Amino acid sequence: MKIDLRSDTVTKPTKGMLEAMLTADVGDDVYKEDPSINALEKRLADLFGMDEALFFPTGSMANQAALKLHTNPGEQVICDKYAHIYNYEGGGASFNSGISCKLIDGHRGMFTAKQAEASINPPDFYHSPLTSLIAIENTTNKGGGAHWDFQELKRIRDVADKHQLGYHLDGARLWNALAETKEHPKDYGQLFDTISVCLSKGLGCPMGSVLIGHKELMKGAIRVRKILGGGMRQVGFAAAAGLYALDHHLERLSEDHKKAKEIGGVLSGLTSIKKVAPIETNIIIFELHDGIDETQFLKRLEEKDIQIIGMGSNKLRMVTHLDYSDDMHSRLLTTLRAL
Repeated sequence: MKIDLRSDTVTKPTKGMLEAMLTADVGDDVYKEDPSINALEKRLADLFGMDEALFFPTGSMANQAALKLHTNPGEQVICDKYAHIYNYEGGGASFNSGISCKLIDGHRGMFTAKQAEASINPPDFYHSPLTSLIAIENTTNKGGGAHWDFQELKRIRDVADKHQLGYHLDGARLWNALAETKEHPKDYGQLFDTISVCLSKGLGCPMGSVLIGHKELMKGAIRVRKILGGGMRQVGFAAAAGLYALDHHLERLSEDHKKAKEIGGVLSGLTSIKKVAPIETNIIIFELHDGIDETQFLKRLEEKDIQIIGMGSNKLRMVTHLDYSDDMHSRLLTTLRAL
C-alpha cells in the first residue's frame, strides 16, 4: 500500500465522481454551450455572491488571468514573499502581464494591512511602478496551510479602497480555510474583486479551477483565457466532477486537518525533527536537525512506500487528502515513530 503525501493534487476520482462524469451533459464550451460547465460556473458565482464565474484548466491560469484583468504592463502587484503567484507560476506575472511583484516579508505567507499600505508606491512618483493590485493567498501553500484572520483581510480591503487598488484572492485551498474557520463564501465575495478556487486539491477533482468576480472585471476574462490557450470543448465532464465534489467532499475536509495535526504531533516527538510548523489545515511542514540528511530521510520513507516532498534546506512537506485513508494514516504514524 503506497502512501503519497506529496500534495493533495495526487488524488483520483471516487467511484461516485466517475459516475457523475460518465453521465455528464456536455456541449462545446468555447461556444458556451456546455450545460455542466454553465451550471458549475453559476453555482460558484451564486455561492460567493458574485456576478460571474469562468472555468479554467488550472489554478495558475486562473490566477494569471486575474492578474491580467487587474493590471496594465509596467504596473505592480503587492503580495507576500511566499505567494504562489510569485514562486510557483513560472514567472507568469512578468511574462503574461508585464508586471512586477512587490514582496512583503510577512508571517507564514500572510501580511498586515499596515504592511500592505506601506508597500504602495506613490502614484505620482513615475520612477517606480504604479501599484494597481493587492493579492493574497488563503490558505498559504508555502506558509504551511495557514489561514488568514478575516478581520485583517477586511482591513486590507479598506487599504485597497483608499488607494483605488484591485483585490485578488488566490483561493486554491480556500475550501480548507472555510472548513476550519466556518466562514461563508459570501463573506469573501463581499471583500474581493476576484477569487480563484481550485477543484483539484482538497475537493479531489482530476482538474480545474474557477475564477469568480464582479461583472466589470470578468467581462474580459474569457478573452484572456483564450489568449492563454485555455479554451476547451466538452469540458463538462470535468465540471461534473466539480459539482459532485461540492455536494460530497466539502464536509470531509476537516478529516484531513485532523490527520495532519496528528502527524504533526508524532513528528514533534522525534529526535530527528528540529521543528514542526504550526498546523492549521492539511499541510505539514517540518525541519530536520542539521545533522540529518534530507535526501537520506526521504529515501528511508520511500523504502517503506511513503512519498513526501523535500523543500530544500532540510525542510519537508506532507499534505493530507481524500485518498489518504485511515489505514494509511495508522501505518504512517507507526512508521514515523520507528524512525
